[in-house]
Amino acid sequence: MKLVIADDEPLARERLRMLLADEAAVEVVAEAGDGQQVLDACAAHQPHVVLLDIAMPGIDGLETARLLAEASPSTAVVFCTAYDAHALSAFEAAALDYLVKPVRPERLAAALERVRTFLAGRPATGNGKRTHLCARLRGSLRLIPLEEVRYLQAEEKYVVVHHARGEDLIEESLKSLEDEFADRFVRIHRNCLVARQELVELRRGADGHVQAVLRSGGAPLEVSRRCVPQLRQTLRHL
Repeated sequence: MKLVIADDEPLARERLRMLLADEAAVEVVAEAGDGQQVLDACAAHQPHVVLLDIAMPGIDGLETARLLAEASPSTAVVFCTAYDAHALSAFEAAALDYLVKPVRPERLAAALERVRTFLAGRPATGNGKRTHLCARLRGSLRLIPLEEVRYLQAEEKYVVVHHARGEDLIEESLKSLEDEFADRFVRIHRNCLVARQELVELRRGADGHVQAVLRSGGAPLEVSRRCVPQLRQTLRHL
């Protein structure tokens, strides 16, 4: 796996290089101190992944990640930063992981394993799309694979992610999620998106309202009247 280390602090780059020395089948092909150097290194070496700081001069890490996600083939990004305040923006930029300095060897190893999994399952063209949602949990971060999400429900300023392992809150709008993942989720109510593969049938409840029955079970979800025609059309083509 070819890798680029990007940090404007030489000591930070050296520490990452030392940690990577214990990782098998990882080749550091370049180091970079700012966003433009990262882009140049990626164009020259076509690395599989960049270990990317956020606070860098010129083009910062977040913008660099967005530009890399648009490239073909895209380069995987793992952020290595001193702060956790940018985690949501990082995953919106399609980062695979987010490591907080000082980076622990076991966390770096786990991030690299995630990269290997991503590379193994990525289409040959690479589309830069997010594969996970990111939830905050008592000061830590939880990655939720999109394929495990059953439905998304707006609740005040948060969205509740109902997934195979439970429920989590994320700080994103339902509309932005609908726009980004239109191929994966369908709207059944102004406050609810359902994974297309979860839909089994529509039925009318005792109160006369149409309900969506999910493959994973649980209580049926209410379908708003305006969403019924489109939802019936969606079911016909699943």
